[in-house]
Amino acid sequence: MRKYFGTDGVRGVANTELTCELAYKLGRAGGYVLAQDKDRVKVIVGKDTRVSGDMLEAALISGLMSVGCDVITVGVIPTPGVAYLTKKYEADCGVVISASHNPVEYNGIKFFNKDGYKLDDSIELEIENYIENIEKVESSPIGSEVGRKMHKHDAKRDYVDYLKSIIDVDFKGLKVVLDCANGAAYEVGPMVFKELGAEVISINSCPDGNNINDKCGSTHPQKLQEAVI
Repeated sequence: MRKYFGTDGVRGVANTELTCELAYKLGRAGGYVLAQDKDRVKVIVGKDTRVSGDMLEAALISGLMSVGCDVITVGVIPTPGVAYLTKKYEADCGVVISASHNPVEYNGIKFFNKDGYKLDDSIELEIENYIENIEKVESSPIGSEVGRKMHKHDAKRDYVDYLKSIIDVDFKGLKVVLDCANGAAYEVGPMVFKELGAEVISINSCPDGNNINDKCGSTHPQKLQEAVI
C-alpha cells in the first residue's frame, strides 16, 4: 500500500502535507536508491512558478546532495521539459516540482528515470520504504564526495529548440492567443509559437508566485475565449 506516491508523484498542500522535511527525505531516499552501484549520480531538477517551489526545491536538493548526487537545476520549465532534458543531459533521473492545474497552495514532486519516463512502481515503493526508515540510508559522504549543484542557464533554449525540431509546420500568418496560466510554460510557450512564425498574444504570462491558475488556464477558459474572439 502506497503512502506517499500517487498516480503522479508525491502531492499535497505545500508546507502542511508536502513539507520541507518530506521533500528532504524524498531527495535523500530517492538519491540513495538511484545511486546504488553507481559512482556518481546526476539529477535534473525543474519546477513551476508556485511560491512554494523554491522552498521545496531547496529541501529536495539538500537531500539529494547529502547522499552524493550532483544536481543540475533548470529553473521554471514545463514538466515534459524536465523529462526531455533528463535524457538530453544524460542524467540518471529528473525531478519536477509542480502540481499542474491545481491551486497555488498545492505542490508536488515527480521523478523521471534516465529515459524521461515515470519511475517503476517497485522503485517508488523502495523509496517509500527508505522515507519511512530514513536512518537506513547509509550514505553520508564528506569532502569532495558531497553532491554539487549547478544551474543550466540554457535549458529553456535547449527545450524550445527540441520542440521546434519535431514540428514540421509553418505558423506564419497565424494569430494565436496563448493562456499561459501564469505557470511553467509562460516563457517557453510564446517562444515556440513566435519562432515558428505565429503572431502571438500571450495572456496570464506574468507569474508572481501566487497567481498560477488563478481564474485562468485549463480550468477557467473564459478569458481565453474572450481574447480569441
